[in-house]
Amino acid sequence: MASSDEPQSLRAVFEAAESKRQEVNDAPNATSPKYAEDLAAALKLYTQVLSQISSVSLFSANEGVEDVATSSLPYLLVDFHVAELVQRTPHLAPKERLQVLGRSRSAYERFLSLADGYGLVKAPYDGLLERYRDDEEAFAVVAGSDMAAKREGKIANFKAEKALREKLQTLKRHPRYLEHGDEELVRQVHLTSIQFSIHNTFQALDSLNRELPLLRSAPSPTAAPKSSSDSDPTDTSFRLDRPLGQLRAGAGGPLLSTKGKPLQPFTLVGSRADLARGVFRPGHNLPTMSIDEYLEEERRRGGIIEGGGTEPPKRQVDEDDMEAADRETYKARQWDDFKDDNRKGSGNTLNMG
Repeated sequence: MASSDEPQSLRAVFEAAESKRQEVNDAPNATSPKYAEDLAAALKLYTQVLSQISSVSLFSANEGVEDVATSSLPYLLVDFHVAELVQRTPHLAPKERLQVLGRSRSAYERFLSLADGYGLVKAPYDGLLERYRDDEEAFAVVAGSDMAAKREGKIANFKAEKALREKLQTLKRHPRYLEHGDEELVRQVHLTSIQFSIHNTFQALDSLNRELPLLRSAPSPTAAPKSSSDSDPTDTSFRLDRPLGQLRAGAGGPLLSTKGKPLQPFTLVGSRADLARGVFRPGHNLPTMSIDEYLEEERRRGGIIEGGGTEPPKRQVDEDDMEAADRETYKARQWDDFKDDNRKGSGNTLNMG
């Protein structure tokens, strides 16, 4: 029979480990250095507890749960707590994360083996344990591909978890437990905690098995990429298309002739800062052309007015040509009559000025 008088040092170390685990659970930031320190400290303390449990042979394969002293029941959960803490290790690359999940799986399995040895893995969890042992990495709490069955399984699983949590809370609120530490109630609290941990163990193994394929398919880390602060804004080697100037025959040489005439296409920038801001330009090269090519294109499209844009000179009438003079006089009179009959702006029905 397991002794109820465990060494005082074991109790002290266990209480310290429980306290540190609570700090980890209550930590607001799982990425802070303090979180990692508290996690490592809790794991170290639980390792000491496991060592002392083994040294005093607190549990025996020849016993039943009724042979275990009430005060020794919490030590059945040590491997479960270790598994949970290991699984919560932060800041890991895929390869290291795989190793962590392997250690966590081993701790969960030790807990299940110990609980099963004392007959504490009862229905429906005994069926889950059998399925897990048949194929560890393919295990899922809700098995099968039928969506309706999986939905029903998840609902049943949620109800079971809720029932265990409520039972545990009810027992802990009982006056005999709070005020008198009634041993029967204390024992029921410990046993219910173990049942709740068994339930959570299978949930954790399910989650672990869903995470493994993602980690195994993750690309292996290579050399760290350059940060944006280290990149050269003039470097275009990463671009799939080459700059237009590199595609022209005979590219290279001076940009301007001795008389200032452009010899090849180029782009004007204000400063290196302007060039750096060009990092956010489109991912493709925009079309470029020389000044002469631009002017020739505009001339072809009719965008350039030849001759300075002045109005053509008025035709001079020969005063000796009487017929031409009469035609001009008649035309002027018709224009005057038209202006007299039509007020300026009367035809502007849209009132546009």
